[in-house]
Amino acid sequence: MADPYQNNEGYGYQGESYPQEEDAASDATEGHDDEDQMYEGEYQGIPHPDEVKAAQRAARAKARQDQAGATELEELAEQYEDIMEDCGHGRFQWSLFIVLGLALMADGVECFVVGFVLPSAEKDMCLSNGEKGMLGLIVFLGMMVGAFIWGGMADKLGRRKCLIWALTINCVFAFLSSFAQGYGFFLFFRLISGIGIGGSVPIVYSYFSEFLQMDKRGEHLSWLCMFWMVGGIYASFTAWGIIPHYGWGFSMGTEFQFHSWRVFVLVCALPAITSLVGLMFMPESPRFLLENAKHDEAWMILKNVHDTNWRAKGQPEKVFQVTHIKAPKTQEDEFIEIQSATGTAMQRWAVRTLTLCKLVLKNVASLLGPELRLSTLFMAIIWFTMAFSYYGLGVWFPDMIKYLQQEEYESKVKVFHRERVERFHFNFSLENQIHREGEYINDKFINIQMKSVKFEDSLFEDCYFEDIESTETIFENCTIRSTVFYNTDLYEERFIDCRLENTTFLHNKKGCHLDIDEENDVLIYLVSFLGSLAVLPGNIISALFMEKIGRVKIIGLSMLISAGCTFFLFLSFSQAAIIAWQCLFCGVSVAAWNGIEVITVELYPASKRATAFGVLNALCKLAAILGTSIFASFVGVTKVVPILLSCTALVCGGLVALKLPETREKILQ
Repeated sequence: MADPYQNNEGYGYQGESYPQEEDAASDATEGHDDEDQMYEGEYQGIPHPDEVKAAQRAARAKARQDQAGATELEELAEQYEDIMEDCGHGRFQWSLFIVLGLALMADGVECFVVGFVLPSAEKDMCLSNGEKGMLGLIVFLGMMVGAFIWGGMADKLGRRKCLIWALTINCVFAFLSSFAQGYGFFLFFRLISGIGIGGSVPIVYSYFSEFLQMDKRGEHLSWLCMFWMVGGIYASFTAWGIIPHYGWGFSMGTEFQFHSWRVFVLVCALPAITSLVGLMFMPESPRFLLENAKHDEAWMILKNVHDTNWRAKGQPEKVFQVTHIKAPKTQEDEFIEIQSATGTAMQRWAVRTLTLCKLVLKNVASLLGPELRLSTLFMAIIWFTMAFSYYGLGVWFPDMIKYLQQEEYESKVKVFHRERVERFHFNFSLENQIHREGEYINDKFINIQMKSVKFEDSLFEDCYFEDIESTETIFENCTIRSTVFYNTDLYEERFIDCRLENTTFLHNKKGCHLDIDEENDVLIYLVSFLGSLAVLPGNIISALFMEKIGRVKIIGLSMLISAGCTFFLFLSFSQAAIIAWQCLFCGVSVAAWNGIEVITVELYPASKRATAFGVLNALCKLAAILGTSIFASFVGVTKVVPILLSCTALVCGGLVALKLPETREKILQ
């Protein structure tokens, strides 16, 4: 029996479609004749879109004939574009869009999780400033490693397979981190969770782009970017709805505590879990399969895409006419096949793993080859400068707002000088107060909260403290005589240069305790929510104009306008002004991000696409680590350095972007 896929040359279409019976027409076309189907633009002299595509296809075919030296991979790229045009854009792409969008949403959520839980986690796990800083950076470190590893593996093992593994690792370790009681375990689980989710960005864009035809690619990849914004909104909204409810949890004695912020960590894993379930029903990228000489499997997937789309459009009778696709066989595949037929199972596993590592590193090195060296250098500069400014200012904006709030709070401090209080029962909370040279004789402080209270050069004699919860409360150069501290968190380190005479500490509170006022502070959620929401207009505009204006102009102009936004921060002296400029900056910069991600997909061939995206995304996360560390160190010191750094980086990146080749009408290689 003859192979139905074979044809004499390259790939082909069936010369004649199978005859159909008269009553085989679909219900969607029943009752319509040829005259009813006349194209409306025909009266205006506008060519039918199918005619335009046919002309473009004929031009590409003629160019292939004229270009005698075209390689097999170049021919495959042309052929694949023709097939995707025949498959059309419809139900299949939109289904994949949702599934991959959820994976991208999970990446966006991951960037916000630690920032939202940190105020609670630092009290729950007694974190020092150094430990808080490490926890904030560990996610980016994990995502950096994950982007490099999963991007390289996706070009060798498959987009779908690697994305499933990456999301599985993220889900499992995010779940474990919510139950981790110690700082070490929580840090480790968040690191591995970050390594897992780090693979989503490089794989998602490579995967989705290989199901899109040329004239749809820029727009729909830009729409896909919107899910990252949705992730930020989802994280902000759920954090505001869950974390302040401290009672949403349970405890098992004093050793195991599961507070509301841990519930939030679990809820944040839902997008990744949903995407993981959806991926079980999605096929592998046929372009990847063709690059790896798996012709029959790729043909079946393309046929399914074609039939799914045309059935949804009411034309189930339309036949997939492709009969053969030329799929080159690579030397790497032959090497793996030879090794897989020898030795024991363990030896074969070791050989395959070693071979995979060598091939991934070889692919990474090829990005600096003669053909791709300049593009890789330009893209590295653009990714780094954009990420350095975006993530650096992403930390600086809320930290600067907090600093302004703290300044305003401290300006309202109440100062009590040389007060004498004797035989008094303090049964009300003390907040934002300074007591100097006071005398407290035979007083009781019972069941109260003390926030931002400082006692200087004061005397406490025959006093009694019980059930005290304190925040930023210290005693400096005080004399404390015959005083009892029972069930308080006023540890001895809170007493600076104090003289303790006949003073007793009984049943001190163990561990750290949440400050309810700080937990209910919605500023951090509001700022993140507004920043994420402000991305929406920029996302819509960039998606609509990506094909009209071009990737290069969108990237360059957006980065230069973003630089202008940062420069105007010199004129911002209030919280409202900073929030307004943050929203404007986020709204403009997202257009640059969309263009960067689209052009990264289009600049590299299929065999290196995910690898290149992974390397550049890893560089992005390195820039994020540097940006957040540097910018945060200048909060409360000066705003000149962060503004000048971000402005300079964006201008440099924008100018370099204008040197990139335009890929708007380039077939995906």
